[in-house]
Amino acid sequence: MRRFCPLKGKPNVIFYMSNNLKNTAIEDFDWEAYENGETLTSASKEEQAAEYDKTLSSINANEVVKGTVTAINKREVIVNVGYKSEGVIPASEFRYNPDLKEGDEVEVYIDSPENRAGQLVLSHKKARATTSWARVNEALEKQEVVTGFVKCRTKGGMIVDVFGIEAFLPGSQIDVKPIRDYDVFVNKTMEFKVVKINQEYRNVVVSHKVLIEAELEEKRKELISQLQKGQIIEGTVKNITSYGVFVDLGGVDGLIHITDLSWGRVSDPKEVVQLDQKIKVVILDYDEEKKRIALGLKQLTAHPWDALDPDLKVGDKVQGKVVVMADYGAFVEIAPGVEGLIHVSEMSWSQHVRSANDLLKVGDEVEAVILTLSREERKMSLGLKQLKEDPWASIEVRYPIGSDHEAKVRNFTNFGVFVELEDGVEGLIHISDLSWTKKVKHPSEFTQIGAPISVRVLEIDKENRRLSLGHKQLEENPWDAIEEKYTVGSIHNGTIAELIDKGAVISLEEGVEGFATPKHLQKQDGSQPKLGETLDFKVIEFKKDNRRIILSHSRIYEDEQKAEQRKANAEKRAAAKAAAAEKAATPIPTIEKTTLGDIDALAALRDKLAGK
Repeated sequence: MRRFCPLKGKPNVIFYMSNNLKNTAIEDFDWEAYENGETLTSASKEEQAAEYDKTLSSINANEVVKGTVTAINKREVIVNVGYKSEGVIPASEFRYNPDLKEGDEVEVYIDSPENRAGQLVLSHKKARATTSWARVNEALEKQEVVTGFVKCRTKGGMIVDVFGIEAFLPGSQIDVKPIRDYDVFVNKTMEFKVVKINQEYRNVVVSHKVLIEAELEEKRKELISQLQKGQIIEGTVKNITSYGVFVDLGGVDGLIHITDLSWGRVSDPKEVVQLDQKIKVVILDYDEEKKRIALGLKQLTAHPWDALDPDLKVGDKVQGKVVVMADYGAFVEIAPGVEGLIHVSEMSWSQHVRSANDLLKVGDEVEAVILTLSREERKMSLGLKQLKEDPWASIEVRYPIGSDHEAKVRNFTNFGVFVELEDGVEGLIHISDLSWTKKVKHPSEFTQIGAPISVRVLEIDKENRRLSLGHKQLEENPWDAIEEKYTVGSIHNGTIAELIDKGAVISLEEGVEGFATPKHLQKQDGSQPKLGETLDFKVIEFKKDNRRIILSHSRIYEDEQKAEQRKANAEKRAAAKAAAAEKAATPIPTIEKTTLGDIDALAALRDKLAGK
């Protein structure tokens, strides 16, 4: 029975009279006197309060106790814990339990036995949080199955309420099958297993998939024990990847590799099967330890090579479509599942084709000639260039020695130029055969790739498919005329075309080049000429065989100085000679000889002077 009871020093509170009190109550209790403030009995009010306190439960703040739901509405839930007052808890804290009803026993957390209004403050959410962590850890330790409420979807999975704790359910742990729509699980109560707990961050990870796998494990073991290689079984396409198809065989997954889907080339497995499609497959292999099953789909049909025309032979022409490209060649499908390789060397008679992609692409329809055919190894090689005549078969007829032709520059090397006369016919112009007069250090100085060039056939090596060509041979050798013009000692006007450590290359007339050492480049004032400067040069050496002309600028003024010196010396010698001749023509005077008597007279004179 619920009554309002004013206690001394206590606010008015609602309390329940226990059955014991009711049984021992005074039958003639005067309620009117009680309302007027008169005592119930002769006992003091303090004694009554003490007796009343004995009928109440002893509770403390921050502890978890059990209470009974006494009333429920949309906003609140009233819970009695046997204390002086009932506690009011927001209904939102029981949202996880939509079946809550009056009389149910729930755990509550004592926030405060009494707030300012004298009301008992309870929390069901805190009670669950306090006990949930221990219960979650116990569930992980004992591998218990727990019930959780899927609250919402999050990145990578779902948020699940387990014992009042928000746990994470990864998308990969929802089901053994790939989940395409996560939203269908929101607001559902499901069973889970706790699979991981982070004690530091208090994070919990749960899985629904492990419960399904546990059920499937027994089926899987039973099914695998019955599997046999070559067995045909029906399954459902579960997942499609870039490398193959996963098929559900009834609790066990098998993989059809992309190469086992069809005898022909398959670029995308979706071209052959679709999701949830029921198909028949053959078991190729299985590993009981690794629980892997290899399946095949194409093996249910005959191999295309077995149905290949038996009359097909080497040399026959076939039609096909390019299905795969590689640098080294192209694979052509001449029938579903039957392919042949056209190697890049068999695509053109030309030797400058470096990649098959230069000539073909996937999807091209081509005609080819069968070069090799092995039905046992199921291999075939094809050729495209064989559809045309080999240009080297009649090379000496179409390109006889001494004949002149137009070619195209294909490539350079340090020793010459490779040119193409026609598709499949190439030749080499040696660097020494490019020009009669110009010293070519590298072919790029003379021509450029892709440029046309006139050539003359010098030699033919049919066996090795080589042509020796020349360009300068199209003109007469100018060195016969050059020899007559550039004689040793002759002086010519030249321009400094190139300066190097050893000297300079001098450009002369008719495109002829000469060479001068630094000593022979020095000007009369002692300076050296600059690039592009024009000077007079004297030929000091001429070698026709080596087509070499040695020039000197300094020799010009040196020879002039020597000539002037010789002239001056000649004039001196002439003057001296004339003076000598004149001197020879003049008479010489007579000189008397001294006698012995003269000597004696001189001695007497000396003595006389000495005595003086």
